[in-house]
Amino acid sequence: MWVEKIKVRWGDMDAVGHVNNAVYFRYMEQARISWLESLKVQVEGSRQGPVIVTASCAFIKPIVYPAMVEVSVYSGKPGRSSFPMYHEIYLENHPEVKFAEGEVTVVWIDHKLGKSIPLPEELRKQLQI
Repeated sequence: MWVEKIKVRWGDMDAVGHVNNAVYFRYMEQARISWLESLKVQVEGSRQGPVIVTASCAFIKPIVYPAMVEVSVYSGKPGRSSFPMYHEIYLENHPEVKFAEGEVTVVWIDHKLGKSIPLPEELRKQLQI
């Protein structure tokens, strides 16, 4: 599991006074990229890499500025070319209260060919830990 701390910005808020729903996906994205980087997976400038084919989020409680969110990331069982990733969002000062949870499906693709390819063996090993 990976935990990413992200500071809520004033601009993350919407007219209703809480973090805009779309921003939750940005929080999850940032945590996901940091987690992949921690595994030494190159996500930029490579001929192959991860793409998100599905994404969902359940908004449980509203987040308001100022706050520091903690986004947990963990992966599920890998398939041939894909694996699920799960996210949970808490506030740093309220670790007992879940504010949102999300799920994405990551598919490994060859960018030039535009099609899925088997997960790199090194990544597969990391996912099975």
